[in-house]
Amino acid sequence: MDSFFLKLSVMLVPGMLAIVCHEVSHGYVAWRFGDPTARMLGRLTLNPLKHIDIIGTLMIFFVGIGWAKPVPVVYENLRNPKRDMIWVAAAGPITNIILATVSAFLLRGVVAFGNPAAPGSPLAMFMEPVVMMLAFSVYINLLLAIFNMIPMPPLDGGRVLVGLLPYKQAVALSRIEPYGMVIIIVLVFFTNMFSYVISPFLTLGVQLLAGPQSGLVMGVTRLMMR
Repeated sequence: MDSFFLKLSVMLVPGMLAIVCHEVSHGYVAWRFGDPTARMLGRLTLNPLKHIDIIGTLMIFFVGIGWAKPVPVVYENLRNPKRDMIWVAAAGPITNIILATVSAFLLRGVVAFGNPAAPGSPLAMFMEPVVMMLAFSVYINLLLAIFNMIPMPPLDGGRVLVGLLPYKQAVALSRIEPYGMVIIIVLVFFTNMFSYVISPFLTLGVQLLAGPQSGLVMGVTRLMMR
């Protein structure tokens, strides 16, 4: 039980912020390109109650990655649907990379500031959960960005690729979308795709952003995933 509450306290805020900001960014960019659907439905808000998906939230604690309810985008409302959808789709992963970068630099600063604190002091007790949340924020945001850029619809990378391909190839790829999540789940959970494709990019991203604190990021994540 104590382990569960430790996970809850460390993972919930950065995890929810990562997935909620991801979805809000899709809706915001769609609105700027002509589709007001998300704004009209009240989805351009950081209030997690507007976005929460129970299963997606629970998955954060069990497998380290989760999701919110997708923000609705009406493709036909976009001023230049094929081109604009590239930016709408890319907005989510870009937002996660920005959040990971900010978290990494804050982590470096907090660790540097907190080092002189005596063990057991009020400052050290305050710093420890902050450090753990920032470390997990780096990991979860990079993981969401990398996972979502897998070039398979309905993931963001697939929709970006549909926008970049010539019309005939784009139509062929878009036909995969109804089966895309099933294919992705099989690849991620029943093959070595995570170890050989996602994990190397994730490790590289953590090392680039967190630098000397990359070991801390991975250590906190391993602790949370036990």
